[in-house]
Amino acid sequence: MRIIGGTARSRVIKAPEGRDTRPTLDRVRESVFNILQRHIRDARTLDLYAGSGAMSLEALSRGAQSAVLVDCDRAAINAQKTNVTALRFENRARILPMEDKQAIRLLCGEKAQFDLVFLDPPYAMHDLSGVMAALVPLLAPDALIVLEHSSSVMPSTADGFVMTDSRRYGAATVSFFQMIDPAPKEE
Repeated sequence: MRIIGGTARSRVIKAPEGRDTRPTLDRVRESVFNILQRHIRDARTLDLYAGSGAMSLEALSRGAQSAVLVDCDRAAINAQKTNVTALRFENRARILPMEDKQAIRLLCGEKAQFDLVFLDPPYAMHDLSGVMAALVPLLAPDALIVLEHSSSVMPSTADGFVMTDSRRYGAATVSFFQMIDPAPKEE
């Protein structure tokens, strides 16, 4: 695996060993970041189920302000640490070695805000409604959620979100979501 564009372009990154993670293919990442071009500059990113951290690291290479990488798998965390150090992103990347719900609670307590959220859960996880609903307090206005999922199953998502785009790449599909603007309150 390698970084596709930006300041770290062509740099090789490490993927976690074993079969517990499924790294996003270079060609998929390249396509996704072509779609995200206008969302990257100075974005604050959150990467849940980060694996190697490739999506966040690609965003940092392309000008994102910061990235929080969340994963509870030891091999993934080790790969993230190696990659962040090798790319010299230590002052812009934060690794949270914990479960998704624990990380979301921590970040909500810190009143963190994110412009871009990468979700790449295990393909067997078919219900993302709870995770997406929990993310709401962390989403900046116009935030975008990028969800990678199996092409054979569309996971259920939370109310209050709209899918703005979806692209299939063989066995993987990447779907893009934004919160629906709440209806204006009548006075």
